[in-house]
Amino acid sequence: MKVIIIEDEIKTARELERMLQNLDDAIQIGATLTSVAAAIAWLKGNPAPELIFSDIQLGDGLSFEIFREVKTEAPVIFCTAFDEYAIRAFESNSIDYLLKPVEEETLARSLEKYARFKEHLIASATYTQNLNRVLNQMDPAYKQNLLVHYRDQIIPVKVSDIHFIYASGRSVQIYVGNDKSYPVQYTIEQLELMLNPAQFFRANRQFIINRNTVQNIEHYFNRKLYVVPEIAPPEKIIIGKVKAQSFLKWIEQ
Repeated sequence: MKVIIIEDEIKTARELERMLQNLDDAIQIGATLTSVAAAIAWLKGNPAPELIFSDIQLGDGLSFEIFREVKTEAPVIFCTAFDEYAIRAFESNSIDYLLKPVEEETLARSLEKYARFKEHLIASATYTQNLNRVLNQMDPAYKQNLLVHYRDQIIPVKVSDIHFIYASGRSVQIYVGNDKSYPVQYTIEQLELMLNPAQFFRANRQFIINRNTVQNIEHYFNRKLYVVPEIAPPEKIIIGKVKAQSFLKWIEQ
């Protein structure tokens, strides 16, 4: 059985590969792909695998983008730390999930479930419909406003007013017009899932930027990009070379 793994944490991918081959030595890992862009390119250029294991949150976006871009009949088992509404969506549509950290016993049950439903899933057109329905159900209702607790006030901030989000250590700040900034209780990873990816881009570990507030983009050394927003950030916003092309395409869309 040919399997591909879509996972940007190399250690996690290797551990998943080890467990799969330990459970069934007939499983062949066709590829381990670390980004949305790499997965799309591989699926477009290669015969479909029999089964896909996919993380949800990747370095250049959410894996849902892969399955909207590439129509595949291969069943997908998501590896996720997503909340319960996502899990219920999987269960109602007979698409399995694994909660991280993945345990071998849970992985074995997923493979057994796949074996039971294999013929039905691949032969039936309803599988693709079910996958699309799950993807739609898992689309978050993106935030339009954030409530900021600042001193003795609770301030509603329009998401559209956010220029960028900056994380430093355990502190996360949202920067809005007039050089104002507010601390928020969310992590930058949580905010990334709350905000519409058509409007906001995760530049690196420290920054999420709003498309409408990008003033200028400059070439930086080693094929990186330097992004200049309308208001001055606490430090330079640098897009690494791995994300540079995705960022430029995102700006053009």
